[in-house]
Amino acid sequence: MKPSVCLILSFHDRAVQYEWFIEKALGQQMKLHFIFLNPEQWHIERYVRHRKIPCLFIKYYSKKDIPRATALIYQYLFKNKIDIVHTHLFDANISGLTAAWLARVKKRIYTRHHSDFHHRFHQGAVKYDRYCNRLATDIVAISKNVEEILINSEQVKKSKVHLIHHGFELDAFKNVNTEEVEQLRVKYNLKDNHPVVGMISRYEKGKGIQHVIPAFQKLLKEYPNAVLVLANSHGSYAREIKAMLKQLPDHSYREIRFEYNLFALYKLFDVFVHVPEYAEYEAFGQVYVEALAAGVPSVFTLSGIALEFIEDRKNALVCKYGDSSDIYNALSEILSDSSLRELIISEGRKSIAHKFSMNLYFRKLLNLYNYTD
Repeated sequence: MKPSVCLILSFHDRAVQYEWFIEKALGQQMKLHFIFLNPEQWHIERYVRHRKIPCLFIKYYSKKDIPRATALIYQYLFKNKIDIVHTHLFDANISGLTAAWLARVKKRIYTRHHSDFHHRFHQGAVKYDRYCNRLATDIVAISKNVEEILINSEQVKKSKVHLIHHGFELDAFKNVNTEEVEQLRVKYNLKDNHPVVGMISRYEKGKGIQHVIPAFQKLLKEYPNAVLVLANSHGSYAREIKAMLKQLPDHSYREIRFEYNLFALYKLFDVFVHVPEYAEYEAFGQVYVEALAAGVPSVFTLSGIALEFIEDRKNALVCKYGDSSDIYNALSEILSDSSLRELIISEGRKSIAHKFSMNLYFRKLLNLYNYTD
């Protein structure tokens, strides 16, 4: 008999990777369940219900809701005889793993989506990471960065940690409906602008956006019609970033809080930038893979998964951390050198073709679940 698998997610709206996973799982006839810890019923839950997958919604606002959430999860796991629990994100980890342990679920997995954030900024929260490490029978490390933190900083047994990179349906970024791209171009008033410099980063200090704005300001002298697009434009560093943006002409930037059509969004960009401030900042950094899959020549600093496959002047241009001048020079070179653009677009797609495929990711999860046909 095939085991039943329950994914528990907290604070997820739309995450297309779960939609891809769901389609693979249904194709495998997996006995799949979902539990959502969200303030309201968001997109991912609607998708799950549309696909007629059993699920539970728990209204969840903050950590004060953990006791109630844990009790409700326990009841669901026990009632539905769940064999495998797999949790994603911090609140789901705490509530889901606790409930799974209490319900005597034998296989309790969590995916570690953060790297050294607690060690560096919130040391009091490290004890909760260690708590999850103890309750889990298996931990998915999404990059070597995360793997090293778990094993070296938190003393997790190597046998418990499984390196499984995120998987992507890479063709979805390449084969995008032209009409949808043009609709976004109109929506964000970009029809008369070139070049479009794109970023998809929350407004957090460690993302390095504050180093891109001065570089873009300098680029405007060469390209007066250039536009800086800032998607996911919210976060704890918003006040500082918005103050810097006021130094730019109003017509030269667009802030996008959230865009559901990620694939068409990438196609608006002539060049993409992602420049975290240090190597350990990103646990993974999906935009490194997405931008290359979309064929957008990119300027990066090395953090998270980029440390494992990005090579300067081969599949991207790599900058020094926190260096606006270096970012400007990279942007200027990419925009002025068509041969370089063609090279890094071509090599970029080659470098991700097998390493980050959804098929590979799904096969590794099936193996971790001990799931057989």
